[in-house]
This record gives sequence, structure tokens and C-alpha cells, in this order.
Amino acid sequence: MSAADFTVNVFQNEYLPDRGTVVNAIVTVTCAGSVADGPASAASAAEIIIVDCSLSMNEPKTKLIQAREATAAAIDVIRDGTAFAVVAGAGRAWPLYPKRGGLAIADADTREAAKHSVSRLRAHSGTAIGKWLRLARELFSTREDTLRHAILLTDGQNIQFPGRLEAAIRQCQGYFRCDCRGVGTDWDVDELRKISSALLGTVDIVPDPAGLIADFEAMMQASMTKEVADVALRVWTPQHATVRFVKQVAPTVEDLTTRRAQAAPQAGDYPTGAWGTESRDYHLCVDVEPGAVGQEMLAARVSLICNTASGPQTLGRGLVRAIWTNEEALSTRISRHVAHYTGQAELAQTIQDGLEARKTGDEDAATAKLGRAVALAHQSGNQDTAHLLANVVDVIDPATGTVRLKAKVANADEMALDTRSSKTVRIRP
Repeated sequence: MSAADFTVNVFQNEYLPDRGTVVNAIVTVTCAGSVADGPASAASAAEIIIVDCSLSMNEPKTKLIQAREATAAAIDVIRDGTAFAVVAGAGRAWPLYPKRGGLAIADADTREAAKHSVSRLRAHSGTAIGKWLRLARELFSTREDTLRHAILLTDGQNIQFPGRLEAAIRQCQGYFRCDCRGVGTDWDVDELRKISSALLGTVDIVPDPAGLIADFEAMMQASMTKEVADVALRVWTPQHATVRFVKQVAPTVEDLTTRRAQAAPQAGDYPTGAWGTESRDYHLCVDVEPGAVGQEMLAARVSLICNTASGPQTLGRGLVRAIWTNEEALSTRISRHVAHYTGQAELAQTIQDGLEARKTGDEDAATAKLGRAVALAHQSGNQDTAHLLANVVDVIDPATGTVRLKAKVANADEMALDTRSSKTVRIRP
């Protein structure tokens, strides 16, 4: 692994007005790939596919059939030498392959055996998602792989007490990543988002079971490109300065603030998960003590840290500065990067608030919120989100956010907007 494969760039307006105290910066982290002597060694990666086989997966029967075929397609993508397993989930969870538990090592024979077991999957009663997650953690614990990833598919809502699901999520947090998919429209977006957010994965809707195969293949292919596990943003601040928030803002919005782990008296680590060849943006906001005009200080130092067997390794570093000025032209200049991603974060939250207002029957609030979302999507060029919004509201003027709620909205369209609300677009060059 080489630190040269990672770059950390900081974008900000470092000038603050006299007595100003808030410093904002966008930190762009890019991994160029080849962080090792090639792709991650097969022995370092483990995959588990968790398939809902509750009775509702038989309504219609094509749902379970497509889920079996999608699981088989994902198994075919697993790289030789990777540890893997398939878990069946209903009112309980059990190992579908290998039947005796543990993880198998992928090769032509084990992939065929796994697909044969999947082809015999039948529907059972119940949807206890917390039990599914606990079994996945138990299976992962049989090996010491550093790159641990799961795919979770469901078509329904958890039947356990919420506290049990939340406890299971806490047990899995920091132990493996999990991409969640809901097929159909009878599952709970907030429920799966809670899982994917805590486990640093993704969440999305697959309204038509026919789309499961392509989606499962894409998720597994993306996981196979990951090369470095357990990477964190370490933020150091000087005395009397505090971190207000740390948010991932691209490719999706994810608030990492509450996940801080103290690394030193003035430094904390924020988890970012596993990395392949990719780039991500983070919004850092720091409160500092006010300085005099002309004073300059280091407001924060951001380091990219990878935990290895030999100890933490620094992969990159960036500096966030603060300079106090009485020149209004300098202090009021807004960083394009900060402005863009502040708008993208607002867009995600506004959509979720608008949909919640719509569900509760508050049409005025829903219209105002979703109208604001339309304007934000238009201003930032987020065309994908704009198209999803157009399925929920009639857009009269996108520039001003003038909209009218549609009288009838398909559940799939509303859920698609909700699940994809946190997807952002990068700042334009």
C-alpha cells in the first residue's frame, strides 16, 4: 500500500470577517487505484448475500424466482479465492450455503454448489431482519478478512421490536459494510436506510423484480473493486476549536459527525469504509475562537488514516486555514465547492421533509419543501433528482421552485425519490 495512491485536496474561502468563528471547507479524497500490488488479495475479502425468503416473496412467485436468479448472478461475480456465504432470512436466519455455517472459498465448484443451494430456496414466514444481520456477523467472525461486505434484500418490514433491530445494527457497525435493497413497495425506506447508513453501504429500490439481476451484479462488481479497508478521516483541531460537523457530500450525503472516535486529545476519527478507485467529497465545519484582523491560524488538519496490522498509516493530509480580514470583498466570498455541497445536503433533507409532510397530509408544507427541492436540483444541475421529483410534483417553474402536488403518485415513484434523495452530483468544473 502506498500513500502516493491517495490525494487529499481542500477547497475553502479561508478569509473570515473580523470576529468570525465558523470555518467551512470541502475535502476531496481521491484514490487512484493500485494501492496494493494489484487488486486486494483474495484472502482479504469476504462476501455474504442475505436473501429474504419470507412468504411475501411468493406474491407474486416471480419475486422469489428473480431473487434466486439475482443471487446466482452475484455469486458468479465473486472473485476466485474470496470467502463467501449465502444466508436465508425469514422469521429466523440460517446458512443456505455452506449449510454447516462458516464461509466457503470461491472457485468454480463452490460457486456451482452455492447456486444449486440457492435454486432450492423456498418461502417461509416472518421478516426478522435483526436476526439476519446477527447471523451475517457471526459468519464473518469465522475468518479474519479485512474487507467484509454484505448484500441484504427484502420485500417487507421488520417484525421484531425496533430495539432488537437497532441492537443488531450496533453489533454490526464497523464490522462489515452492507448494501440494502428493497424489492417492490411494501418495505420501509427509513428502516433500510438506517441499516445502510450505519453500515456504510447504499440503499435503493428495485420496483420490478426483473431488475434484481443487474442490480446484484453491479453491487458485487463494485465490492470486488475495493482494495483498502477501515479508512478514516482524522480531524485535528487546535485548542479551543471544535468540530461542528463532518459530512460526506459526494457521491451521497452521509452525516458522520456522531461516529467520531477519539484518536488523541485534539483529534477524532470519522469512518469512511472501504476504498477502491474512486473520489469522495467531505464537508468539514469547525468553530474557532475569533481572531484579530490579519491573524492567521490552522483551523484543522485532515489526515486520511488506514488501520493496518502494523498500526495506523497516513495516506494523505490536507490543511484548513483561517485568516481574519476587514476587507468585505474577501470575507464574503463564498467557496464554490462549499456553496454547491451545502445546497446538495439541503436538497436531500428537503426532499425527505417534503415527503414526510405529504404522508401526514400537510399539503402546504409538502408543496413548499418539494418546490424548494426542485429549485435546488435545477440550480445544481442534479438532473437525476429533478426527474424523480417530476414524478411526485407538477413543475411549473423549476427556477423558482413553483410546483403543484400530483393528485396521484405511484408508491414506487415516491419511494425511489426517497431512497435516492441523498445522491449528489459533483461540482461542475
